[in-house]
Amino acid sequence: MNPLIITYALYLPISIALTIWVGRTLHRHGRRFLIDACHGDDGLADSINHLLIVGFYLVNFGFVTLYLRYGLKPQTTAEIFEALSARIGVVLLVLGGMHFFNLYVLNRMRKRARLWGAPPPVEPTGQLKPAAGEAKA
Repeated sequence: MNPLIITYALYLPISIALTIWVGRTLHRHGRRFLIDACHGDDGLADSINHLLIVGFYLVNFGFVTLYLRYGLKPQTTAEIFEALSARIGVVLLVLGGMHFFNLYVLNRMRKRARLWGAPPPVEPTGQLKPAAGEAKA
């Protein structure tokens, strides 16, 4: 059998399985951050979480399929493993990058939500008295 076909036959299922595993992990554990960022609105958090996971899958599956044509074209068994490890390594780096990007976005949403509902830094104590020499309105 053609070594390139063997590489493809191994690369695609491994990359897809890794992408699904990372996506499910992000979906399951990201919900808590989203609920906090959405002021406890479970419905909104679940909706955003679903949209994020769809986007995650679209970007990563698109990358996995586009990256199929790049890289080494193996001729021997050793080159199959080299090509496979290089391709899967790049996919893992992209998945890690997407993971950190998602964490960054979730953290920004969470910080913004906390600032929105936060009390003012200094509680008002009343009206300011005019400084000496200023006219009273």
